Amino acid sequence: MKTALVTGANRGIGLELTRQLSEQGFDVIAVCRQGSAELKALGVRVEEGVDVTDAQDLQSLAKRLAGVTLTLLVNNAGLLRPSSFEDIEQELDEWRAQLEINSLAPIRVTSALAGNLAAGAKVVVITSRMGSIADNSSGGHMAYRMSKAAVNAATVTLAHELRERGIAVGLLHPGYVRTGMTGNTGHIDPSEAAAGLIARIEELNLDNTGSFRHANGESLPW
Repeated sequence: MKTALVTGANRGIGLELTRQLSEQGFDVIAVCRQGSAELKALGVRVEEGVDVTDAQDLQSLAKRLAGVTLTLLVNNAGLLRPSSFEDIEQELDEWRAQLEINSLAPIRVTSALAGNLAAGAKVVVITSRMGSIADNSSGGHMAYRMSKAAVNAATVTLAHELRERGIAVGLLHPGYVRTGMTGNTGHIDPSEAAAGLIARIEELNLDNTGSFRHANGESLPW
């Protein structure tokens, strides 16, 4: 049985990833702070009450998953809040929250569950092209951009560190998706984004580990 764990699984892209992975035969463990009716209707294992920035929550999750072997770990939980350098002192808590959730949490979750990862498993971080320095042609959302650039750098290092276990690691940008995070604006729906992400996950291997790709298959600049 293939087993996948998805964080931030109660809505948006995470919910669609959970749905589609389950439909493709994965035994899915959906991790979130608070479950939703839509998530619970999928009939997957739901581990709620997990804040991916909280050490005790991660330790508790690891204990509950003792003996579970993961073939796929999808670090999807994320946070987008407005930010600008003019207002940094007034917004500093929001800046730090984005760094905690977007930058540190994927590495903390992967570390907490490293013992659950099968040899040859895959680890994915749902990032954003807004973390690309070369692609930044408009400015704005400084804290979010920083947080995604940081997780991109950390995940490339993670790819090197997990290679010896045969674990491939990927950074995937879902596109501009209509979700609550984007105020339901965007170019594509979560279902389309999730389908593209899963296609890229299927292509992930040790030859392209550490790569930064769009859900549509495009390679993205750092």
